[in-house]
Amino acid sequence: MSRLDSLLLLILVCCALSVVNSTYQQRRVFVQLEHAQLLQRNLAQDWTRLQYEQSALSKTSRVEENSRNQLGMDAVAAGRTQYLNMDGSPAQIAPAPVPASGAAAKAVPGSR
Repeated sequence: MSRLDSLLLLILVCCALSVVNSTYQQRRVFVQLEHAQLLQRNLAQDWTRLQYEQSALSKTSRVEENSRNQLGMDAVAAGRTQYLNMDGSPAQIAPAPVPASGAAAKAVPGSR
């Protein structure tokens, strides 16, 4: 065998090994891609399920029912409302006067 034949044989073997190596890397990357796509689908399903659960848990009727049954809370009533001053003492609030007739439409002297 001449030197040229030996050199060409060596180049051919190197090219064949390069093809085998690139094929192996391509398969490995493809498997990683499939794994990532499967993980993405699972995460999308979990996200959808969590959004559904959140909407079901945050419905007003469910919140009101739990606040009544589990916490013993009632709806706010005007007679039960207390106002406090900045120092923590109860504020004295007089009820607003109810106008008897069209007197509310008249301008009060001294006001703008």
